[in-house]
Amino acid sequence: MNWISNYVRPKINSLFSRREVPENLWVKCDSCGTMIFHRQLAAALNVCTNCGHHMAISPRERFRNLFDGGVYIDVPVPKPVQDPLGFRDTKKYTDRLKEARKATGAEDAMLVAEGEIARLRTVCVAQDFSFMAGSMGMYVGNAIIAGCQRAVQLKSPLVLFAASGGARMQEGILSLMQMPRTTVAVQMLKEAGLPYVVVLTHPTTGGVTASYAMLGDVQIAEPNALICFAGPRVIEQTIRETLPEGFQRAEYLLDHGMIDRVVARKDLRNELATILRLLMGKEPPVFADLPPPPAEPDTPAPADTGS
Repeated sequence: MNWISNYVRPKINSLFSRREVPENLWVKCDSCGTMIFHRQLAAALNVCTNCGHHMAISPRERFRNLFDGGVYIDVPVPKPVQDPLGFRDTKKYTDRLKEARKATGAEDAMLVAEGEIARLRTVCVAQDFSFMAGSMGMYVGNAIIAGCQRAVQLKSPLVLFAASGGARMQEGILSLMQMPRTTVAVQMLKEAGLPYVVVLTHPTTGGVTASYAMLGDVQIAEPNALICFAGPRVIEQTIRETLPEGFQRAEYLLDHGMIDRVVARKDLRNELATILRLLMGKEPPVFADLPPPPAEPDTPAPADTGS
């Protein structure tokens, strides 16, 4: 027996050829607990294939599946003062920002992009719940203003995807000031006669709901999304009564006239294409002629921390 050939060499080869297996190949559904393979989940746009629960999706993943051929360009957003109040709780605000940027790879909780939806030039703005719960700070206000200004410049519609826990407490009154700032920005679109469509995703709460998220010409929501100002638990504790089943969920708000449509994520692109072309006075889209979305990547994307 040749000890070097039969034992040492195979052992060395196995060490150099060993490949690390990503830990996030399987994702557990928050609703039903089903384990879903990452490629299957990505193909379903982060929607559970067992129960239809809509999981969090990053702005770039959303844009990739929304724009024709997955092609879009980022719209630059002016950067505000990073920590105007010198805020600190258990951590410095600057440290929280660094951690969120490292985890998400994003500058802040909102991304602005432009591209074509059914060959109609469109500006889209999307919040990232995994970045400090999508909280609304000065950067978010700047992003919405930049998106509105770009839409007016291009004479194109604007689509906003809302997902937020509300105002960012670390910026205090400066965060609350984004409510009137973004309202004025939306008014710019209306004065220019351009469509403003809002897609409410889970969750959309607080000052975001009290401002730009509820000012759309058309209000669309994803299934079972929580949409509210104060959450149901706070309301129950205040009025000391049991709330109706499904209170403040998308379907409940649709039944009571607060929103216009509840649309599953897989149907959202076609729905938006039809609505936007209708509002812009264009011919209905011919979906068979549109380029398909790009193929899914072979490796799993980093897991989102939002729900």
